[in-house]
Amino acid sequence: MPFVVKHRHPPVPWQEFKSKAPRKYLVPFYYANWLGEWAAYALGKWSIFEVLEYAGSFSILFAVIFYFAGTGDRLRQKHYLAWQVINTAQGKGGNGGRIEALHELNEDRVSLVGVDVSNAYLQEVKLIGADLRRGDLRGADLKGAVLRKADLGGANLRSANLRDADLTSADLTDAILSDVDLTQARLVKVKVTGASLDRADLRGANLTGLRDWQAIRSIQSANIHAVSSAPEGFVAWALSRGAVDIAEDALWEKWLANQSATRSRAMGKLHE
Repeated sequence: MPFVVKHRHPPVPWQEFKSKAPRKYLVPFYYANWLGEWAAYALGKWSIFEVLEYAGSFSILFAVIFYFAGTGDRLRQKHYLAWQVINTAQGKGGNGGRIEALHELNEDRVSLVGVDVSNAYLQEVKLIGADLRRGDLRGADLKGAVLRKADLGGANLRSANLRDADLTSADLTDAILSDVDLTQARLVKVKVTGASLDRADLRGANLTGLRDWQAIRSIQSANIHAVSSAPEGFVAWALSRGAVDIAEDALWEKWLANQSATRSRAMGKLHE
């Protein structure tokens, strides 16, 4: 790096320096510059200034070293604050900064196992490859979320809104997807071993390459109307296990209401 302290030659005499001024009104400025050169020449002979400049350079070097040495502590503090945002808002609606906190943690490859974001507003959150095993996402608004390659094994997604969500290559092994809205969702190459899809709305969902669909735990009353690119035999298999094919919203809502009433009566009889 260039140093201010260096071997200097004495400035030229004032008359010679003055002659370089192209206009008379610039002479005072040239005079100030000439005095500055003399001051620099005089101070350049003092070794103390050179020592001080080297010391300043070393202080910058030490600052850089300490900065990188403290990277781990700063990262831990960042993660602690992100978790604090998520945990403080547990069970509450709205965003509350959770989208940003989840994104930061996942970008740093921090495990989100068991995270509780139930009822949270998380529309269009991007958690690609996130580890969300056994997470509590009940009632969460995940419309348009990007969950490609996410591990949602054992997660509770009951009544969540996953409309238009991208779950390409996600793992939904043993996940609870009852009453979930998966309308127009991308379920391409999704693994659904042991998943519960009772009353899930799958209308228009893309089921290209759906994995282990014959090992779905339950698909009772799920609406599979107009699913696209479903594996061969899936539609017939699902209908044989209680799934339905209902296009109109009104009829679908009526169907769900009837199913809910039936379940309520059954529960009442069990408690008699």
